[in-house]
Amino acid sequence: MSSASGNRESGLVVAVVGATGLVGRTMIRILEERNFPVADLRPMAASGAGRSVRFKGSEIAVAEATPAAFEGVDIALFSAGAEVSLKLAPEAAKRGCTVVDNSSAWRMDPAVPLVVSQVNPEALDDHRGIIANPNCSTMQLAPLLHALQQRAGLKRVVVATYQAVSGAGGDAVDDLRAQRRALVAGEIPTSTTGHHAGAQSPIPAIDMFLPDGSTKEDTKVVNESRKILGLPELRISATAVRVPVEVGHSEAVHVELERPFTPDDARSVFAQTTGVFVQDDPASHTYPLAADAAGSDGIYVGRVRVDQSVEHGLAFWVVSDNVRKGAATNAVEIAELLIARRLLHE
Repeated sequence: MSSASGNRESGLVVAVVGATGLVGRTMIRILEERNFPVADLRPMAASGAGRSVRFKGSEIAVAEATPAAFEGVDIALFSAGAEVSLKLAPEAAKRGCTVVDNSSAWRMDPAVPLVVSQVNPEALDDHRGIIANPNCSTMQLAPLLHALQQRAGLKRVVVATYQAVSGAGGDAVDDLRAQRRALVAGEIPTSTTGHHAGAQSPIPAIDMFLPDGSTKEDTKVVNESRKILGLPELRISATAVRVPVEVGHSEAVHVELERPFTPDDARSVFAQTTGVFVQDDPASHTYPLAADAAGSDGIYVGRVRVDQSVEHGLAFWVVSDNVRKGAATNAVEIAELLIARRLLHE
């Protein structure tokens, strides 16, 4: 069970596990941008120790992530994959460290809170030392679904995601750039990170296929949304697609509501949701674009309209930076909530 954090707010020992990866580096940058109370930053990696990261003008050596490395650490932000998290997160928690984990390892564990900062912060109150950060596609969707559920009730959700290659890590970004260079040179692009070259084609499969024909990425959106919203029976279907975009996930969302709710109603409630920005003016061709969302912590929504295929139906388009709000920023926001709610593990 969690407990009060005493007076550690003035300066904390913060570990970032996976510090040399795309999300880990972004976590460190956001800690600095938000002036998080870091007295001692301890960057770690499961492998690749000996490298360094930059924080507040200083180069800090990256240490090997081992159980003993978490002695004296107050908060650890993990982004090193499920295998590392399954092995080391319990070891960190055992040593009094509060873990915010960005992998899929703990998301569906009923004893572990799965938190989007502006949707269900109260879920943190009963944490046992480990908190899960949702999948990036779930992250940008959950605040909008939550807002609609609060005002009009959700009956059914259908979402198609159009996910940037950075969701697969820095190597996938390098791979896309190499494919583009091949196209410019008049060559046939090939991929070093996936089954197909994605520079010219959306790829309608992310992660491994499951026996029912869905992919693991599809099911993450479904199961994580149900858990975060507290709606275990929510009818929701997802198709996850990889597109040739470097940063910024986009989603086409169709919802069936329990009560009448107009597009103007939806735009109003979205605009009142923390971190959500409405960009919706068809006359001026204003709607959210991945290129504009990149580098931001906002969730941008537009193309809000009636879905006439169902009663009380709405459709909309949502975009967010998958590396920042979709991963790193939400993890830091969770850490800020732990401090504000005096919930650091001991």
